[in-house]
Amino acid sequence: MRKNLTTGAILGMIAVILGAFGAHALKSKLTSEALESFETAVRYQFFHVLLLLFVNMYTEFTNKEKNRISYFLITGILLFSGSIYLIYLLHVPAKSIWFVTPLGGVLLIIGWGLLAYNFFKRVVKN
Repeated sequence: MRKNLTTGAILGMIAVILGAFGAHALKSKLTSEALESFETAVRYQFFHVLLLLFVNMYTEFTNKEKNRISYFLITGILLFSGSIYLIYLLHVPAKSIWFVTPLGGVLLIIGWGLLAYNFFKRVVKN
C-alpha cells in the first residue's frame, strides 16, 4: 500500500512537470493537434493518479484488492500516457508503438472495472 501511494505521488509530480513543460516549452514546437494529444496524456495521468491515491487510502479495501487495482492503474498510466510522451518528447514513431496506447487504455478500464466490482461486492454483502 505504501509503495502504491509513493508511486502515485511520484506519478502525480511527473504529471505536473510534464503539464507545465507541455504548456510552456512544447506550445511553440507542436501542432495544436499534437499538443492536444500531449495534454490528454497529462490529464489521464492526473485522473488516474487521483484514483490510485483514493484506492490506496480507502480503508474498506483489503491490501490484496488495493494492490490488484493499483497494478492495473499504474501499468495503464505508464502504457497509455507514457506512450504518448514517447511519441512527442522522444519522437518515437507512433507506428512502432501503435498498440501500446490502447493497451494502456484497456488496463485503465480494467482498473475502473475492478473498483466497481469491489464496491459492488460490499453493497451486496450489506
